[in-house]
Amino acid sequence: MSTAQLQNDFSSAQPSSSSRPAADQHHHPQPPQHASSATVAAPLSRYESQKKRDWNTFGQYLKNQTPPVSLSQCNFNHVLEFLRYLDQFGKTKVHMNGCIFFGQPDPPAPCTCPLRQAWGSLDALIGRLRAAYEEHGGSPESNPFGSGAIRVYLREVKECQAKARGIPYTKKKKKRSSQIKGISNHDTTASKSLKQLAS
Repeated sequence: MSTAQLQNDFSSAQPSSSSRPAADQHHHPQPPQHASSATVAAPLSRYESQKKRDWNTFGQYLKNQTPPVSLSQCNFNHVLEFLRYLDQFGKTKVHMNGCIFFGQPDPPAPCTCPLRQAWGSLDALIGRLRAAYEEHGGSPESNPFGSGAIRVYLREVKECQAKARGIPYTKKKKKRSSQIKGISNHDTTASKSLKQLAS
């Protein structure tokens, strides 16, 4: 079962106003109905909905293995295989070393290089699955999504895609902390100067 199928299933599971009986549409709601509607749980946020779909997709992936793999048997190798499996649904062009457009952020023409999952999408996916694993009773120490092997794989994907697409992934420098440090040093120097003048 793909992520798109799960998303369709999740959407179709939501109740619609057209599914109410005809009698309810012709009569005004009674006070008890108002009270019961107030107890309905609030809809999930976009993040929570996506996390739920990702968790269901991963669980279905494990069930489809031969033989099926339970969550208690899952380790980082299954997670790595899952990430590679998702590449077939990717939409990001990643140029191969022999491609004439290798390293060009805006190639002028199409090529036959494969489509892959973008590094940012995989990184966000692992973050959601890591949280979902612990929410479903898993311990942080045994969390396969937090394994060092997963971090290494994501870093390699990041570096590979940066070179292939000519788009470096660089972190913004934290200028504020250095500025505050400089201001603090300046204040200390000024304080010492005032003490010398006072003496």
